[in-house]
Amino acid sequence: MDRPLRITCLRGRTSDRTDGAGAGAQALAEHLGGRVLGSPSPGRPRDWSEDLPEAQPVLELAAAEISAALDQGELPLLTASDCSICIASMPTVARRVPGVRFLWIDAHGDFNTPETTPSGFLGGMCLGAACGRWDTGWPDTIDPHSVSFLGVRDLDPGEKVEVEAAGVGTGVPDDGPVYVHFDCDALDPAVMPVQFPVPGGLQAGEVQDVLAALVASGRLVGLEVTAFEYPEHLDLVAGILEPVTR
Repeated sequence: MDRPLRITCLRGRTSDRTDGAGAGAQALAEHLGGRVLGSPSPGRPRDWSEDLPEAQPVLELAAAEISAALDQGELPLLTASDCSICIASMPTVARRVPGVRFLWIDAHGDFNTPETTPSGFLGGMCLGAACGRWDTGWPDTIDPHSVSFLGVRDLDPGEKVEVEAAGVGTGVPDDGPVYVHFDCDALDPAVMPVQFPVPGGLQAGEVQDVLAALVASGRLVGLEVTAFEYPEHLDLVAGILEPVTR
């Protein structure tokens, strides 16, 4: 990497349903030599309307860490329990990096709204919020046309309508700077267990190759890793990230 890494684990509740992913995020960041901000909060299923106010400290930390990294010429690498940090992280990148594209590597689109969600899970609505499809109160959003899916294979019916209406793309963007969101459930469950498994996922080498290509071309401007539920697979995930962290 030409730029130094700024590796940060964000602890605190966003929409955690279990304690595992927060612990996994911390283990990964510490393994990579990063630091931990915030403190653990118990995981439990709750409705988005309860989680969103409590998520604000973590969202603010995500925005602050990305801003600080970009100000100092660093590459931000965030680890967090679940995908809800994108409500803040992606708009912060978009505001500061002209022409940035977002690569969403995940089994799920997380593109529900309060009207379409079958579960009320904030983590299943967060990208929709970041794209301005519903209002979380966060001051900025991103253009959904700047988002591309990779590995997404499980969309709720109403969510699928939202994705199509918003104009989200597929595949690795061809040019320009790219910020990557990597939810570990993008991997096939046969590769690694995850909280929300969906068959037919990516292989570890496929994700590693995407990251390696973005690094080699100088296009990677940041990365967030979420939903790493099982720290016993630390070496696998660290290996996937090796093109960024070496």
